[in-house]
Amino acid sequence: MKEITNQTGLLQAIGYPHARAAVLAVFLFALMPAARAVLLPPPGPGTNSGPVYTQLDSWSFGDQTGWTSDKHYAPVSFTNLASSYLGNGYSLVVDTNIPAWLQYNVYENDGRTNLTVDAGTVMFWFAPSSWSSTNLGGAGPGECGRLLEVGGYSPDSSFGWWSIYVDEAGQNLYFSAQTNDLSGTVTTYFSAPIAWTTNYFHHLVLTYCATNTALYLDGGLLTNGPPMTVYPGPDVLANGFFIGSDSNGVYQAHGMFDTVVTYPVPLDADTIQAAYNYESQIYFADPMNKVMLRLTNAYSSPSWTNGFSAITGVGNLQLVDANSCGDYYDPYLVWFTNVTATASSNGTMNVTFTIEGGYTNYFYDIFATGALQGPLTNDYWVWLGQGQPCNTYTVNITSPNAFLLLGTPQSTCGCGLTDAYEALVARVNPGGSQTDSYGVPYAWYAEFGLVPITTGLATQDADGDGLLNYQEYLYGTRPNVSEGFSIWVGAVNATTIIP
Repeated sequence: MKEITNQTGLLQAIGYPHARAAVLAVFLFALMPAARAVLLPPPGPGTNSGPVYTQLDSWSFGDQTGWTSDKHYAPVSFTNLASSYLGNGYSLVVDTNIPAWLQYNVYENDGRTNLTVDAGTVMFWFAPSSWSSTNLGGAGPGECGRLLEVGGYSPDSSFGWWSIYVDEAGQNLYFSAQTNDLSGTVTTYFSAPIAWTTNYFHHLVLTYCATNTALYLDGGLLTNGPPMTVYPGPDVLANGFFIGSDSNGVYQAHGMFDTVVTYPVPLDADTIQAAYNYESQIYFADPMNKVMLRLTNAYSSPSWTNGFSAITGVGNLQLVDANSCGDYYDPYLVWFTNVTATASSNGTMNVTFTIEGGYTNYFYDIFATGALQGPLTNDYWVWLGQGQPCNTYTVNITSPNAFLLLGTPQSTCGCGLTDAYEALVARVNPGGSQTDSYGVPYAWYAEFGLVPITTGLATQDADGDGLLNYQEYLYGTRPNVSEGFSIWVGAVNATTIIP
């Protein structure tokens, strides 16, 4: 693939020449929410799209010292809590190896009720903070992590219990309850399979009443169960409820909680879907939640034609039509045109576009981000592939929101990376040093997908094989494929001088 080296500055690579491309990209993905669902306000006063529901209380966790509710009610007690900027700006973190809990009243002294256990709704966002489900290759929370709990489980059902929790493997969600009838039984209203990833927030809604129970996940009905007939009595409710753990702070969810809301009645399915549609835009648009963007770098095909190019090839692009330019042509500008977006059956988007302008026979990087915040170099970008002017391409976009940008072939360093790739994806200075303090070229990291390039990357072990990244570079092994610790031992012995 050809590269243009040592021409004008970075401004040309990702700035002025692509002003029209950026505007078109923004227009393109403004279509996407409408294709998924109509963006509706959350349920509440002023909503004219269905029933009006009155909240009992809500917890957005903006108060990270006193943990007061949004209606300014203080917790009963708390210990060993943390907070995170992930989620909707702030989130509660319950994730320690020592007891941690957050306890609120069910009934306040002024008579207000914060939670009902016989009929109502609990709605919240949750993300594992230190685990992924074992069916995704993770270790799970390692214990039955409580998401929200009243009372406590007892083998002889002598106390009373009401709990939403995940199993040790993080593969199933449960809703169970006990009363104090000494029967030794547990009523599990439902269980449902899950597959969760670290730092990925999910919207959970539990509804329950005398006719049925139901669990909604990310806007859709996941499962339902029998009527709510077993629940704790007043003596248990007097001890309040706990978010993120049991009453002893031991069975922790090891995760992050955001926007917890309770209602005294079950919400209907349309309102739950509308609430998810509305709130999820915030989660997907926040660049801090980059795990939720669901955008990943395409596989590159390094080339040694006309010089080394670490990141090159069509990537995820599929050629639809060649030589499809219009009458207007400008070699000094390049932009997207003829843009369309079509929803696919798996909830993603197939985006088709034509590249116009630019230099004939040169290849232009195409980047995507799920949240355009600005400046460009602060956003989380991925590389989708390279295309040529006058060609039409289709690419599948897995993020609910995305913006596309073209980068020129300019490479100031001539080191195998374009300036645009270095600035947007690798996040290094195109005009600065092209190696880290260990002498590892940035292009080597990029070639193996170790981007963005951060401080300390050289001393990490990306594939867990006993070789640090800089050692993989020195020994000529791959940092993303485990060759085993014996490779490292053999390499050391081979270079050891025995007197």
